[in-house]
Amino acid sequence: MLTFAFLVFLAADFNTLVDRYFDMWFHYHPAEATQTGFHQYDAQLNDMSQASIKAEEAALAQFLPEFERTPQTPDRDMVIASIRGGLLELEEIRMWEKNPDRYPSAATEAIFVIMSRKFASPGERLKSVIARERAILPLLAAGRANLKNPPGIYTSVALEQLPGIVRFFENDVPAAFKDAHDPKLQSEFKQANQAVVAALGEYRKYLHDDLLPRSRGDFRIGAQNYRKKLLYDEMVDTPLDELLRRGYDDLRRNQAAFRETAARIDARRTPQQILHDMEKNHPAPANLLDSFRSVLGGLRRFVTDHNIVTIPSPVEPIVEETPPFMRALTTASMDTPGAYEKVAKEAYLNVTLPEANWTKRQVEEYMEGYHRDEIVTTAIHEAYPGHYTQFLWLSRAPSKVRKLIGAGTNVEGWAHYCEQMMIDEGYGHGDPKLRLGQLQDALLRDARYIVGLSMHTGRMTYEQGIDFFVKEGYQTRTIAERETKRGTSDPTYLVYTLGKLEILRLREDYRKQRGASFTLRDFHDRFLQQGMPPIAIVRRALL
Repeated sequence: MLTFAFLVFLAADFNTLVDRYFDMWFHYHPAEATQTGFHQYDAQLNDMSQASIKAEEAALAQFLPEFERTPQTPDRDMVIASIRGGLLELEEIRMWEKNPDRYPSAATEAIFVIMSRKFASPGERLKSVIARERAILPLLAAGRANLKNPPGIYTSVALEQLPGIVRFFENDVPAAFKDAHDPKLQSEFKQANQAVVAALGEYRKYLHDDLLPRSRGDFRIGAQNYRKKLLYDEMVDTPLDELLRRGYDDLRRNQAAFRETAARIDARRTPQQILHDMEKNHPAPANLLDSFRSVLGGLRRFVTDHNIVTIPSPVEPIVEETPPFMRALTTASMDTPGAYEKVAKEAYLNVTLPEANWTKRQVEEYMEGYHRDEIVTTAIHEAYPGHYTQFLWLSRAPSKVRKLIGAGTNVEGWAHYCEQMMIDEGYGHGDPKLRLGQLQDALLRDARYIVGLSMHTGRMTYEQGIDFFVKEGYQTRTIAERETKRGTSDPTYLVYTLGKLEILRLREDYRKQRGASFTLRDFHDRFLQQGMPPIAIVRRALL
């Protein structure tokens, strides 16, 4: 029988191993360390040279047996799965060899995490920016050395992103540090920043003139890698055929509910006609951010008044435009400080606005995806009680592993679950248009589920993916093209629907176990208290 003292010794030994592992991880991912709140890495930039990639592979392979020799616990299982997922990415999926956007976007994000939050003085943060900017040139050079026959869609996305990234360095970064008054520091920054802008221009020319004509690679990761990625990232071992069946089942359920809800609005018109009218009811692009700001307070009050979940802080997120390096592939996102950030606690709800060079028709089609009811659903997903509420709970997670490793089925599954749950609980007073907007979002996530799985396992082409989003997911073609494009490099974005379905199943099982003592707030609080691990681990804890 194990004594208490020996169990304490084992836990301390495991925690030391965890510390060593994350020290290694952040050495290879310093921008992620900055976001998490570990600022000793702020002057470093991700080294994506082949030598560094090989060294990271070796380090992960060395840690794997060390963790396998420790006693089995949920945290130990999470780290082992994360290591295997990292090795799968580096050795088999090899996005570092296929995705030209990875390099300039990694550089931009590394600068953005320093300029977006005031965890130190402007001068101190500018010193870190200068150090990172000086390392961007070798990073872009590593991209040119690493890239081998990428898929054409990847190179096209990289070219689409680059103008915004260049503007970010030309305009946004200098503006963010105008209060750093040291002339020597500003001179060093100007020199480093101009070199980055020039290097990005050269990288763009390389992509357009050299890489794009020979970008004939396959973006599909294949069924075997798909299964492994789900197993390691999400602890999901369900056969792919069964997963696909569940996705189609949920799609058909939501399509039927969509038709029934539309008939409640106007039985004489088709659902598509009703949706078309709803899509015309959107704000002007210049008013989109204010439209989001206007709904946050009401959502928060509803969550509190109806005992949905505990919200640990009264501070609301800041609504702002999506950073340039994220605009090609996302319409809205939540950017929160990491669990270990002690000073800069700002959290941002990013919303993507139409690009300045779009045609009038492109702008209108894009804004139709942000009709008034869609704005509410997105705000639920991103803020209350979705991602922002998740983040507020993260500091209460029971361990370092739970604070630093998360699963998409938990993170995105929770936010997507909240969209339906809030309306089920009475938000909107039964407004069928709000329900229709929520169901349209559910159909979007169903389409992601089916298109991502099908494209990457060879069951669907890229063009068929776009058509699927339009015909089966009830999305505009502009949104469909953006979503399918995202799916080429985000193969498991089925996690939204997959996680939502798992949370609903867990809630029902928890309700049966608790009987008359069940409350929704208790379930949600206990769910979020676990951190963001795979749902299988939350299920084990709650049941």
